[in-house]
Amino acid sequence: MEPANNNIKISCRNVWKVYGENPGQFFTGQNGDVRDSEDLRQKLKDSGHIGAACNVSFDVHQGEIFIIMGLSGSGKSTMVRCLSRLIEPTAGEVLLDGVDLLKISDADLIEFRRHKMGMVFQNFGLLPHLTVLENICFPLKVQGIDLLKREARAREVINLVGLEGREDSFPRQLSGGQQQRVGIARSLAVEPEVWFLDEPFSALDPLIRRQMQDEFLRLQKMLHKTIVFITHDFLEALRLADRIAIMKDGVVVQIGTPAQLVLSPTDAYVAEFTKDVPRVRIITAGEIIDSNKNSDGISFRVEAAATLEKIMPLFNDHPEGLIVERDGVDIGVVTPQVVVNALATAGDAS
Repeated sequence: MEPANNNIKISCRNVWKVYGENPGQFFTGQNGDVRDSEDLRQKLKDSGHIGAACNVSFDVHQGEIFIIMGLSGSGKSTMVRCLSRLIEPTAGEVLLDGVDLLKISDADLIEFRRHKMGMVFQNFGLLPHLTVLENICFPLKVQGIDLLKREARAREVINLVGLEGREDSFPRQLSGGQQQRVGIARSLAVEPEVWFLDEPFSALDPLIRRQMQDEFLRLQKMLHKTIVFITHDFLEALRLADRIAIMKDGVVVQIGTPAQLVLSPTDAYVAEFTKDVPRVRIITAGEIIDSNKNSDGISFRVEAAATLEKIMPLFNDHPEGLIVERDGVDIGVVTPQVVVNALATAGDAS
């Protein structure tokens, strides 16, 4: 299922990042649009080159949380850095609002980063000699915004992330979760259109990490940013993602909603990620509907986004089934047997 808003904000097309001596030799005349990627990957390997990202393509929709995940060395962090050109791709296209970021000048790229991109990384990247307020003001100062305006904007995002009263604190005086909030606030200060986050919570303790995930979802509900989020934690991806791309050895193995990955893993690698996932918390009514079943005699309705965990108890009072609706429109029916079949299929897939 595609996101409800199909407006494409970021389009990644046939992107390669190759390390080694003169990697560009493999792409001469092909403009990075390499169809026979397996053959090229073998040539790279035989010549001692390393393909950190290999023929990667995906779209990110306006307002979507798109998560790229995989094990260490899979290429996920390489990809988010290619999207922002912190790492220069060897070949391919990265389109932001239709503009190929790989073809624009350095000056234009700087402007894109200053005004359209927000970035948050695992190590926070705070300036230790600056206060919370000064850290958050820093990117606005780089933009040339005057002191009063940048401090006013900084105070807005300080309130947004719940750091009121810590404006004059230095990073060393903050907890890990508070430091990460400063990093998030600093990236939001420039009001970015797209937001890149590379394992932003992985250095935090489990309880603080979950709190930051809750905070992240709260902010997204308010701000509706277009987000590319990197993680190696599948449970984190399930909590946060609209869609997930799973990478292995520089290649995108599968892209789909959390439920699609759980119900229909493309191979054993994806199935391994999903095997311990509680299916009833992931699969939604809208993803298992029987669109052909007649709804006569069925009156109780549930939202398409309702998980099986929420709808299964309803069958006690409505054994005949439930009508599933999306945006006020009936789209099908879910019965106890449909749920059983879906859970059995998910179990077989893993």
